[in-house]
Amino acid sequence: MRKFVSGYLLGTTVTVAFVAGLVYGLKKTVIEPIEEKEQQIEDNRKKAARKSFAR
Repeated sequence: MRKFVSGYLLGTTVTVAFVAGLVYGLKKTVIEPIEEKEQQIEDNRKKAARKSFAR
């Protein structure tokens, strides 16, 4: 029984670590580039507004 419990806990720990790594990787490869692009678009919009107001 002890071997089963230790195996179960090890399997659970490995699974949780794998899911956490998967979520972190997804955030780095998908979510952050989208947010950076949105920020760049917003910055360009602000610059354009300043330029059009200055004229």
